[in-house]
Amino acid sequence: MKSVNQDQHKRYTTIPLPQAMVHYCGQYGIKHIVISAGSRNAPLTNGFVEDDFFITYSIVDERAAAFFALGIAQQLGHPVAVVCTSGSALLNYYPAVAEAFYSEVPLVVISADRMPHRVDIGDGQTIQQEGVFGPHLITAAALKPDVAHATEALLASNKQPYFKDTPTQEKVDALQAEHQKHNIAELQRVLALACSKKGPVHINVPMEEPLYGMTQTPLDFPKIKDVATPKHDTDFNAVSLIWKKASHKMILLGTHRPDAPLSAELNRLIEDPSVLVFSEKTSNYNHPKAIGSIDCLMAPLEHELNGGEADLKPDLIITIGGMVVSKKIKFFLRQQKAAQHIHIGLTKANDTFYYLSNHIKAPAQQVLSTLTIAGDSADYQGKILTRYHNYLQKGKGYLSTIPFSDLWVFKQLAKSIPQNTHLHIANSSPIRYAQLFDFKKGVEVYCNRGTAGIDGSTATAMGAAQINPKQLVFVTGDLSFFYDVNGLWHNYIPKHARIIIINNQGGGIFRILPGDKDTPKYDTYFETVHGRNARQLAKHFGLSYKRVKSKWGLKRVLNNFFKASKTAKILEISTPRKVNDTTLLTYFKAMADTKN
Repeated sequence: MKSVNQDQHKRYTTIPLPQAMVHYCGQYGIKHIVISAGSRNAPLTNGFVEDDFFITYSIVDERAAAFFALGIAQQLGHPVAVVCTSGSALLNYYPAVAEAFYSEVPLVVISADRMPHRVDIGDGQTIQQEGVFGPHLITAAALKPDVAHATEALLASNKQPYFKDTPTQEKVDALQAEHQKHNIAELQRVLALACSKKGPVHINVPMEEPLYGMTQTPLDFPKIKDVATPKHDTDFNAVSLIWKKASHKMILLGTHRPDAPLSAELNRLIEDPSVLVFSEKTSNYNHPKAIGSIDCLMAPLEHELNGGEADLKPDLIITIGGMVVSKKIKFFLRQQKAAQHIHIGLTKANDTFYYLSNHIKAPAQQVLSTLTIAGDSADYQGKILTRYHNYLQKGKGYLSTIPFSDLWVFKQLAKSIPQNTHLHIANSSPIRYAQLFDFKKGVEVYCNRGTAGIDGSTATAMGAAQINPKQLVFVTGDLSFFYDVNGLWHNYIPKHARIIIINNQGGGIFRILPGDKDTPKYDTYFETVHGRNARQLAKHFGLSYKRVKSKWGLKRVLNNFFKASKTAKILEISTPRKVNDTTLLTYFKAMADTKN
């Protein structure tokens, strides 16, 4: 399904700058290229598709294309390129660019452009493309146009700044050489940064017509330098000293790819009774002694009046990984300030709790390996784990009585999703419900938590599935699914993909949040109540479809839903809109109920 050209007679665009762009992507090992249709980007498209080094994907919708590429890069940990034509096409990349920036995913945005002197003179599909992504980039390339290509068209404009009079060929060649030297230096600089740092870069490629010329004779480009290895901190004495002195140590794990060496170090330290580990589902760390469902501890604590929050207050917070989902643990740590907050790892250090004291820039497992286990420390962990498991035990009784609802659905999905699954979860309600339950062994959990938007979840999951060999299970809400329906508008949906839509007929999370409910204003502008389902969309994309509305119906369908099939499947679960919020909030209260 991926387009890999096998032609031994490789051809190259005749335009020097896009030829250099393709060449250096190959030199830096940027293999996966996601292309959206267009004319201005034809030299880039032809260059990538004609070279059998690259794996190319054709996705029409630029917003979906960028998130698709983000999903690939998320799995690879290496840059993936997206290529678009000029004008408004580029602007559709912005949501994925912002997500890549805050999730620290390497993404190379390559945009075709008109010549600089053609901008703002009334040409179609022409906007000011340089700088459109503002601060949401690692860096960008400022490239100069070729003057040796279509020189006559260049000279025909009174806006072009390169030649005052009709130039000799020698002058054209000299300026072309100057521009090309600059461009090669810029391409090497930006692509090297894309490979050594995590985040998006933008390369804007101005080109003049004609655009479709090809040749079998490539230009000769300078070799690249070795990509610099990022420097890490090596002195961990400060954190080790603070660690030894603290009697209440809290390790909070945010978004992180599965990491066996890191898990091994955490498994060692979690045997220390002074260490309490909070592991979000997106951290991909699981252990019986970890607090794996954070809100199942924090929400009941909010309802108790017996000093539970004081018992939980840490002396030291160590954060590892990226964004944290739980608003409750963020609120708690902002109120109950620890003496020290240290972030460990190569990810950026977010001052989420307003008192970040240090960032140790080194692989987390390397730093943790230097920390020792206290022999005679207070049982901080045991005290909180006892409270946590008491809450969970009370919650089990309540869960056995709840009606068909979003909460019941996620309880059932947690039991039913197979081991060793690639689980991708959309934002808003789905990721929050998923935080409340444990999944089976080997389930990898991913979610776009950089900006935490509902846009692009489907496309990201489909992109990730091109790389992750495990069966894809994508759990999404109705609004997120309909919002990103073009995330399925391509030919790369794997037959093992399983899409689960929790359809509660609107933005169900707003029923959980404070505010007036069940008024025309609320229904229309907040919850955005609708009556849609995905049946016809499934048919349109050629996917198997089932819809259920009850406990019995869901259990019956899940018996076969994950089995192998000839096509991907959609399961739409329709839950009662006005039951979900009260069921969830009562669950939290039930866990704190001292009468149970």
